[in-house]
Amino acid sequence: MTTRCKPTRRALLAGAAAFPLLTMLKWPASAAEFDLKYATGQDPSHPVNLRAQEALTRIREATSGRVDIKLFPANQLGSDTDLLTQVRNGSIEFFNLSSLILATLVPISGITSVGFAFKNYDEVWGAMDGPLGDHVRSEIAKTPIFTVSKIWDNGFRHVTSSTREIRGPADLKGFKLRVPPAPALTSLFKALDASPTPINFNEVYTSLQTKVVEGQENPLAIIATTRLYEVQKTCSLTAHVWDGYWVLGNKRAFAKLPADLQAIITRELDKSAGDQRADIAKLSDTLKADLKAKGITFIDVQQDDFRKALAGTNFYAEWKQKYGPTAWGLMEKVSGKLG
Repeated sequence: MTTRCKPTRRALLAGAAAFPLLTMLKWPASAAEFDLKYATGQDPSHPVNLRAQEALTRIREATSGRVDIKLFPANQLGSDTDLLTQVRNGSIEFFNLSSLILATLVPISGITSVGFAFKNYDEVWGAMDGPLGDHVRSEIAKTPIFTVSKIWDNGFRHVTSSTREIRGPADLKGFKLRVPPAPALTSLFKALDASPTPINFNEVYTSLQTKVVEGQENPLAIIATTRLYEVQKTCSLTAHVWDGYWVLGNKRAFAKLPADLQAIITRELDKSAGDQRADIAKLSDTLKADLKAKGITFIDVQQDDFRKALAGTNFYAEWKQKYGPTAWGLMEKVSGKLG
């Protein structure tokens, strides 16, 4: 966070010719009082970045230029694990991170990735905008970071492949599958006899291209915006877990902002979170058509077959013990009995 010097009188006069008077009155020619960084791992065309940029623009307007938050998408400032370290130490002020990867720091965050827990979005938002989400937020807040807004939508994750077709749980046996560095996802696919390999997202395309792994699992928006369809043939609509993005803030950096500016930042990020959720919901159908046109074959699967196979393992019992009865009970109020 920096405070810049005021420009010279000559610079102010030169700027007057370039900007309307109204703009000058609304945003003084002096630099922003607070210059902040907001990092993401997603492609610039992904809704998470489009809506974030809208929020950042509104924040600048609503604060009369006092707060200028610059967006750094597509892992420009480092891998997801690097960025998590940076937001913890304050090198960046905000970071949009998958709850799955956040679980490496805050284990309870990974509860969204309990296999086949949520069947639809009504269940997802009932949990994450309710007591379960509050519980996760409180655990995140025990670290140097906190959640700045309500959770954004990454979507339900599906399995893609360049080799075999995944139609049922038996087809996963020995399947070399890229997963993010997220313990719960690794555990899920090991329980289903696959061969999961944790790889940071900025290395996924190359890993698929060079056949280090046969497949990967991600929401459709990620598959589309990062062109994974170029190195995959099929997409099995497993919807095995739902994943969300937490907008994480560095506590010390945020505390330096006046309360009115803090409120504006949270308000505008919350608004864009709602807009982004609607974007992902609308994209579900259109993306299928787009990806089909690009050569992806979609495979419908029976989720109950996977759920039954998982229930026959110790997966649910193991994660219930790790997450504890309080969090597990909050989830089962929405998902129903698991295991």
